[in-house]
Amino acid sequence: MSHEHASNTKRIWFVFGLLSVVTTVEVILGITKPAALHDNLLLGMNLLNWIFYILTIFKAYYIVWAFMHMEGETPGLRWSVVATVVFLVIYLLFILLIEGDYIFEVFKDSTIKWNF
Repeated sequence: MSHEHASNTKRIWFVFGLLSVVTTVEVILGITKPAALHDNLLLGMNLLNWIFYILTIFKAYYIVWAFMHMEGETPGLRWSVVATVVFLVIYLLFILLIEGDYIFEVFKDSTIKWNF
């Protein structure tokens, strides 16, 4: 009885390449800050920030998918892990955006001065 071990070298290089490309795009966008993305708003936040959030969530999801071997698990387990994380990330973004906007409005419209 022989057990063949399949090499995952090609898969590892693909994941490395994909995550490197996404990170490179993020860095280039962060350095150049294109005016078309930085000056246009969508739901109270500029498009550049939305792109950063989406690419970061994509990278996090893909890391879980590839390195935590979620692609080989049952659909129920995948959904229980992914749905929980997606819900918590969306909830965190919602709270940060609402509270950040509230604090900005308080400082902008009141006599309290910015001291930081």
